[in-house]
Amino acid sequence: MVAPLWLQYQPTELNMDKDRIEGSANQAKGAIKQAAGKVTGDAKLQAEGAADKAKGQAQNAIGGVKDALRDAAKH
Repeated sequence: MVAPLWLQYQPTELNMDKDRIEGSANQAKGAIKQAAGKVTGDAKLQAEGAADKAKGQAQNAIGGVKDALRDAAKH
């Protein structure tokens, strides 16, 4: 009997840098906060959301650079 493909897949390394993952999470959190601030009319929450999104974008960019450097070092 052959195991399903999802059980056969064994990644040997993490393809994305943790900064990219955390950056994406911060962007999502920021978007939710920003939307909630708009809906409730809470300017402070909206500003916090925008700041979280900007932080996430910067983190994601840093992770992308790290990924590119790691990939270049492999080749």
